[in-house]
Amino acid sequence: MRKPTTTEHLYLDFDGFFASVEQLRDPSLRGRPIGVVPYEGGKTCIIACSREAKAMGVQNVMMVDEARRQCRDLILVPQKPDLYRRAHNALVAQIGSVVPIDQVKSIDELSCRLDERQQRDPAGVGAQIKRAIRYNIGATVTCSIGFAANRHLAKIAGGTQKPDGLTIWHPSQMPGPLAKVPLDDIPGVGKRMRLRLGKAGVFTTGELLNLQPKQMRALWRNVTGERLWYALHGYAIEPPPTERGMYGHARVLPPEARTMADARSIARLLLVKAARRLRRASFYCQSLMLWLQCYDDGFADSISLPQVNDDQAILSGLKTLWDRAERRLNSRTRVLRVGVTLGDLTPANHRQLDFLLNDDSERQRWERLGTALDRLNIKYGKTVASIGFWEPPKGGNVGGKIAFTRIPSGEDFW
Repeated sequence: MRKPTTTEHLYLDFDGFFASVEQLRDPSLRGRPIGVVPYEGGKTCIIACSREAKAMGVQNVMMVDEARRQCRDLILVPQKPDLYRRAHNALVAQIGSVVPIDQVKSIDELSCRLDERQQRDPAGVGAQIKRAIRYNIGATVTCSIGFAANRHLAKIAGGTQKPDGLTIWHPSQMPGPLAKVPLDDIPGVGKRMRLRLGKAGVFTTGELLNLQPKQMRALWRNVTGERLWYALHGYAIEPPPTERGMYGHARVLPPEARTMADARSIARLLLVKAARRLRRASFYCQSLMLWLQCYDDGFADSISLPQVNDDQAILSGLKTLWDRAERRLNSRTRVLRVGVTLGDLTPANHRQLDFLLNDDSERQRWERLGTALDRLNIKYGKTVASIGFWEPPKGGNVGGKIAFTRIPSGEDFW
């Protein structure tokens, strides 16, 4: 396996992305502690916070009451997912003008490969990226950048100096800088893995680096541990390709809409949004899952489907699951969160019909109708036609919520 002798990768992580975009949009928020929340009013949590809020002890996923105890002057700003999507696209374009982007890992993280010229001057590349963002987007949006032999080490390096940092780990320096990083900050070492390592007498990153590949494979109980060993030791190792396994959406319900009836309406909208994404990607699904998070109870169940991607078949599956939910839960149950998932995906060109159902002609008719509705909505850039009612809740953003691991498309907000 090849071991690079220079910095071949950079990893970029935006600092407090959602909060910094809010400060970019509204100059009155600049330099002030702000927390981004899912919706106005009620008891909710902080989705993201600015560096000023972090300096006062506010953290992401902290309840608002606790956050206000930490920072009395905290300003709450309702989320604007479509704004963050557009900001992400603008920032990616600016970074891409400096160095080709290899992978967009999430809405606030990406990685790049450096060519031979850029490998000779990583500091210059990082400074050029920061200048492009500062002068072409805005000074409130900053990023931390790490350079290293591979993507994994570059990610770790970028996290050592935040915010607005620039860290270069040349292979000739390794593993010195890495050994100083807390074990909890190593991607791939989660809470459960930390406990397992502790039982094996591994408590520091230095002790982890002293293990052998087969030892790490045994500790992780799969090849992931061995791959991590090679990544941490600076080898040019790439993650295996991933395949799409599901399409789903979930939403926290606002305080005034936490009844079973409201939850059903939201579940229906979420499912239609998921089905549209399924069709845009040319997939069929064979299962549907519905889950409800309630105050005193909960519900989760799934149903098998024929290979389908049309709204009629998928919504029929939802009706079956919802009937089960109503039989299991009290009609006065308060629902905090609802989610739907379309799984067991099949590429459209691999679809096999179910001879026992003999529904090909009927299914094709519904699929043609779905295609016509999709084209109509694309033409007008919003939902102008749908099967059944279409009543988005107050505040919108159904299917287009803040997404850390998925970049919403414009269609998600229709």
